[in-house]
Formats: sequence, structure tokens, C-alpha cells
Amino acid sequence: MLKLFLMIGSINMLIAVGLGAFGAHGLQGKLTERMIEIYQTGVQYHMIHAIAILIIAVVADRLGYPAMLTWAGWAMFLGIIFFSGSLYILSISGVKVLGAITPIGGVFFMVGWVLIALSAFKSL
Repeated sequence: MLKLFLMIGSINMLIAVGLGAFGAHGLQGKLTERMIEIYQTGVQYHMIHAIAILIIAVVADRLGYPAMLTWAGWAMFLGIIFFSGSLYILSISGVKVLGAITPIGGVFFMVGWVLIALSAFKSL
């Protein structure tokens, strides 16, 4: 699991940095200010949760509850796909119905954080 989540986290950081640069340089003047803000929110949450996946990879073996942390890592990854992915597509395409998908990603993020907290609690 350590190697898998190190790969997933680092690849997601690579993607987030690339998409952030694309948004800052490639989308300026092409999208409304509101759509740029939506895009940037996707990048921000993408980066935060990619870092969380990297942290999960590092601490999973130390806490002694790798199964729960594995679920947390997958929840964070799904959160990136649903939350950030929907914001990227919404901001570029303007298809507002995609905003209905975003909260699903938010729930995945929250589940991931709860699982991390539970793992820490169990290790006390």
C-alpha cells in the first residue's frame, strides 16, 4: 500500500501542478472570472488531498491500521476525481449540471478525513 499511495499521491500532485499552471496561463481571458475561481477551487482541493494521500502512505504502517487508512486513501482519490474533476469540467465546459456531482466528491473527502481520525484514535 505504501508504494501504491506514494504513486497515486505524487501523480496527483503532478497533475494538480500542471492543471494549476494551465489555469493560470492557458485559461486567462478565455473563461469568466467566476469560472476561473471554480477551476482554482478544483486545483486547491486537488493539491490538498493529493498531499493527504502522500501522508496516508507514510503513516499507514506506523499507526498499525493500514486497512482503514487504505479506505481513507481511496476515498481521497475518489474525492479528487468527483470534486476537482467536476469543477474542472464545469469551469471549462460551462455545463452547470456537473455541479451536482461536486458534493459527492466532498463527501468522499470527509469520509477520508474521518477514517484518518479513526485510525489515529484506534492507535492511542
